[in-house]
Amino acid sequence: MPAISSSVGSGAAGAAVFADSDSRKYRYYDPRGQRATHYEDVTVDVQPDPERYLIQNWIINFSNGKGAYVKDNTAALSSNWHAFRAPDQEWERTHYQRQSKIETMVQSVIANGRKSGAPKTYDKVWVKILQSHLGAWKHAEFGLGTSLMQAQRYGYTQMINNATLTNSSYKLRLAQDITLYLAEIGMDIPGWDDALGKKAWLEDGIWQGTREAVETIMGSADYLEQYFAINIVFEPLVGELFRSGFLMQSAAANHDFITPPVISAAEADYERNLANTIDLIYLLAHDEVHGAHNRQLFLSWLSKHRALADKAALGLQPIWSMPHSKPISFDDIRAQSQERIGQILGELDLNS
Repeated sequence: MPAISSSVGSGAAGAAVFADSDSRKYRYYDPRGQRATHYEDVTVDVQPDPERYLIQNWIINFSNGKGAYVKDNTAALSSNWHAFRAPDQEWERTHYQRQSKIETMVQSVIANGRKSGAPKTYDKVWVKILQSHLGAWKHAEFGLGTSLMQAQRYGYTQMINNATLTNSSYKLRLAQDITLYLAEIGMDIPGWDDALGKKAWLEDGIWQGTREAVETIMGSADYLEQYFAINIVFEPLVGELFRSGFLMQSAAANHDFITPPVISAAEADYERNLANTIDLIYLLAHDEVHGAHNRQLFLSWLSKHRALADKAALGLQPIWSMPHSKPISFDDIRAQSQERIGQILGELDLNS
């Protein structure tokens, strides 16, 4: 019988012959389904954990005595942090492929729109809205994207890190897309001012509630609180409200057929990010050992960030009255966003 690490008492290379060491398939973890997926092979246990296979404990400790990754980087608790599998099964290669396809689509839409002279036909009031308010929104996306970067250092497993960091990448890509889009159409519109978006974000009262909500998320030291606050609270109450409920609803009615496809990728991004977040939060909220603690924690996060998101959403209301053509009212969109978050919380059993 081949020696195993526990019987040898050493993790040094060559100290033991491990089971299946000559196999071309991974069998050191339990797959979610009947067979392991490629996503699982490249993410599960990539990040070390002394409780699983790192029997010599952490190879490197910091000056405070803690190892490379510690569980108290979040107030949430889990009896098995390694149980989570992202529903979108995204990892590096698939992520880069999807981002590349989106960028190709966005740049093609912008180039073809400019070639046909479309920006010159935009309603003049709508042009001002794009400069100031779409220009302001890119700062919200950038702030949320940068806040999610914390998971790279503090997340306890590669599966959680991958889901959080792809979320970050999507946010940063959208902020970049908006920046490039406004800069390019600005070359076709006389009097265009790229500085109005930043000015609105910093000074316009309409955006100060959104700034407060985003900066509160950025200021959190708990990477799972940030993940929860963004996808469970801010996105349905503010993100979808502005992107889908205003930009994509009102653009065409104001002679703008380019903005909706540029923004549409973000809605598909959110559906993936939301599915990942719901699976992780549900797993923690129903943990056999720590479920009660986690539910109380999530309810406290919900109370804190929902109040800020509601304030942010109401602050944006004046934007709906600005275009000449107003195909849908703020109240209707606001009702949809409240129903949306109710459905999300219902899936998590966090309605109470």
